[in-house]
Amino acid sequence: MRVQSIDHVELFVPDRYEAAAWFRSALGLEIVRPFETWATDSRGPLMIATADGAGKLALFEGPASETPATQGYRRVAFGVSGDDFLRFIKEIAALDVRNKDGAALNSIEVVDHELSYSVYFYDPWGHALEVTTYDVSLVKAALAK
Repeated sequence: MRVQSIDHVELFVPDRYEAAAWFRSALGLEIVRPFETWATDSRGPLMIATADGAGKLALFEGPASETPATQGYRRVAFGVSGDDFLRFIKEIAALDVRNKDGAALNSIEVVDHELSYSVYFYDPWGHALEVTTYDVSLVKAALAK
């Protein structure tokens, strides 16, 4: 597998829209309108992105850090092609990935976000990570087999 990009980084802020306005003013990041529906739920993120959409922040409302293991950030997500996503979940047993308690994972749950698919895991040092793809039709067809 080869990662194409860092897809998004999740941050906790007191108010998503206030933070989005600051990021727009300071860095030119814009709200990603197709994903704004995720923010209608008080637990969902408000996605903001660079002009080309290549780098995104997912703004969640809440305290700046949920746990000591993620001081300063919540999770780093890596964007991959649909083929690489499928390859990753197939080869998970051969990789050194863990659950939040540090136990090795031999399989992983694929989460369907309707507009994307993700898998969540931790590296051996406890960093929260995600691999995500927006190649929904390819992944959906492969998972249906």
